[in-house]
Amino acid sequence: MILESGAKAKTVKKYLGKGWLVEACNGHVQDLPSKGNKDSSKAMWASKSDQLPEPPWSWTSRAEKKMTTVLKKARTSKVNEIYIATDPDREGEFIAWRLSIIFSEFETLKRVTFNEITEKSINEAIENSDVINESLVDAAKVRRFMDRLVGYRCSKFARSWKLASMGRVQTPTLGFIVDKELEREAHIPISYHSVSVNVENVKFKARFHEKNEQEAWVDGKGKHHPDRTFDLDLANNAFTALQSSGELILTSIKEGQTRRKPKPPFTTDTLLQSANSSLGWSVSKTSQLAGKLYQSGHITYIRTDSTRTNIDARNTIRTFLQSEYGQNHLGEGVVGADAKKGAANVQDAHEAIRPTRPEKIQIEGVEKDEALLYSLIWSRFAASQMSDSIRERRDLVATSEGFSNSYYGTASWRIHPGWEAVFSKFQNNVITQPPKFALAQGEKWTFTNDDENPTLTSDETKPPRRFTESSIVQEMKKAGIGRPSTYVTTINRLNSRKYVTTENSSLIPTDDGRLLWLEIVPFYNNQNDKKGLFNSDFTAKMELDLDEIERQYQTGPDVWHTFVEEFRDMHNVALEEKRKKPTKRQFEYLENRVRNMNSEQKHELLNGNNINQLSGDDMREILEKLNEEGAKWGEMPASEKQMNLIYKLADQLSLNISEIVKIAEIDDVDKLTGGKNGSASTIISELINRSNLLPATEPQVKLVRKLAEQSETPLSDLLAIADIVEISEMTKSDASLIINKSMKKRKKRTSKK
Repeated sequence: MILESGAKAKTVKKYLGKGWLVEACNGHVQDLPSKGNKDSSKAMWASKSDQLPEPPWSWTSRAEKKMTTVLKKARTSKVNEIYIATDPDREGEFIAWRLSIIFSEFETLKRVTFNEITEKSINEAIENSDVINESLVDAAKVRRFMDRLVGYRCSKFARSWKLASMGRVQTPTLGFIVDKELEREAHIPISYHSVSVNVENVKFKARFHEKNEQEAWVDGKGKHHPDRTFDLDLANNAFTALQSSGELILTSIKEGQTRRKPKPPFTTDTLLQSANSSLGWSVSKTSQLAGKLYQSGHITYIRTDSTRTNIDARNTIRTFLQSEYGQNHLGEGVVGADAKKGAANVQDAHEAIRPTRPEKIQIEGVEKDEALLYSLIWSRFAASQMSDSIRERRDLVATSEGFSNSYYGTASWRIHPGWEAVFSKFQNNVITQPPKFALAQGEKWTFTNDDENPTLTSDETKPPRRFTESSIVQEMKKAGIGRPSTYVTTINRLNSRKYVTTENSSLIPTDDGRLLWLEIVPFYNNQNDKKGLFNSDFTAKMELDLDEIERQYQTGPDVWHTFVEEFRDMHNVALEEKRKKPTKRQFEYLENRVRNMNSEQKHELLNGNNINQLSGDDMREILEKLNEEGAKWGEMPASEKQMNLIYKLADQLSLNISEIVKIAEIDDVDKLTGGKNGSASTIISELINRSNLLPATEPQVKLVRKLAEQSETPLSDLLAIADIVEISEMTKSDASLIINKSMKKRKKRTSKK
């Protein structure tokens, strides 16, 4: 049996026993050509209208060596049956397809899938083995082809602005983040004053104006807030009245109950969101820990949009809950919209995320955070089969002497925990008793004045909140542009491309992120009445097309060739529009080139135009002039990048500007020339040489000592690499030489092992 991960293989091996070889392929073994392969630069491959392209599928990193070893072991052991048990989704099916070709020499090849790693589910999978699902494979192929075409062609387009990449899903997701930032910047703060007092766990707020009053306070969206006012004197009146009286007199009590329904079991996105809000974890951390729990057999498959669960698991947890909490804590069972009667399960192929052994509240032999995440998953699944929690509710209106208006608040206390009984470790300060004061008209509720109670707040409305990692996942799902397998990778890619930064869990677009969305994406999105390539609706349509290939509602070739035509039209329009306008890189180059020209030279070169008014054709013509008649226009000034490096090196060497320019035998820093052979380059080379003669930095010294310790090599032997005796003699250059050579030796030793 071949699975994807070593951890998963180890768990499965326990159940299969003798007579089985269980191996891990470590994920994708073959894929589209990447760096180092012959066809790595190709964006697409041609094919007939009724066929998908047949690219040269290439080995992924270290996969060929691994598969050669597994093949040899299978031949030696005279294996006659191969069970391919990769993950039960589109990507898993693609891996299974490639494995079926690699192992095609064997007599019998069978595809098995299981949603949980338990003895029962593995045995059932073996009994119900099948063949490779070609529809899933085609969907995986088309997804790759789409991503490759968009990524390669559009990323090349973006490089004119010195940007790293564009992507079919990552770019619309970036758009949500940038648009939210623009919304924040457009926000106009509205000032307000409010007054509140806490009495017996009830927060009373002063009510200042009714909706129909001229002075009523409304927010930027026109929503009326009776507890806010523009009138500071009125707010002071309410505050002073509370301070003076120290009591509220109830004038109205409205009785009621509140029922809180449990939520369905976790899907990928709701797990990521809940772990973020309850535990403060990043989506990457949650995904990694959930993967470990799945591979160890503790939970079901973690990439899912389904809230369905099997009846055996539900019966097991219900039996446990009835025994532990009683019949009155059981409910009908909750599912999401995907599993309700008549719903079309477009995306899911398996269950929700739940414990594989529902009777186990806790698991042992795992890290603390894994155990905590398991507990959250168990609680959510158990809660989905439990009754509503119930709270008594009293809507209260009160007055205080000295204030003509009223105060209002809500008293609430839980009378039946229901599903909350299994969530106690994730909830704080649940109120289970009514207030000690009587809930009757005319009753006086007293409180003690202190620095924090009552409170007069003078503030202004805040801009909308930025997206967090978990809320952007929700936005992706809502827009239909993400799938469980892409949520985390999309966010990570935006961070690694430096299009966003994360600050206090909030996603903030960088200058490059804004540039991409606001200046480059419009070349593709603003094309007549078409839905733009990076419009979330268009991306969602592509995702639905992939789902329909899986479900055999459309064929892979039809979807692929339709997309190619649409993309080609959009890309050609973008290229044509781009030609009309110079790129940022061209502007920067020209501005630097004319910096030291006199007014006559500038006028002649630019034909009397302002640089910012140049069209794309104008720019190309000017750059051609500079290329053909370089000497006529004088030397190219040093670039901003070169100057920044010069200043940085000079600072390290404690040199001033006058000392620097003497290196190039000039008397003014403005006379520095750019290019590889310019005076700026000469100065940089000299400063780097001098910098390398400086004493090694503290981190370098620590690393050299650490390498000596790890390799069990005498420190003197490492120092001998740079022909020095004492570590105090070591320069930055010596340290670099020692570190590089030591790391290479270490790498060789590791690869031999």
